[in-house]
Amino acid sequence: MYTVFVVCIVIVIVVLLLAVLTTSKAYSYKHTVDSLDDNPYIEKENKEKAEQKKP
Repeated sequence: MYTVFVVCIVIVIVVLLLAVLTTSKAYSYKHTVDSLDDNPYIEKENKEKAEQKKP
């Protein structure tokens, strides 16, 4: 019975360590955002707005 208890505790500790390591790695990831100059959708939106204002 004690062996089952010890195995369960070890499994819980391993899962907790993996969760902490994964979360800390995710928070340390540096996210980047494309600049507006490189975004083709901005140009498309600007052209559509200009065409709607012409008539």
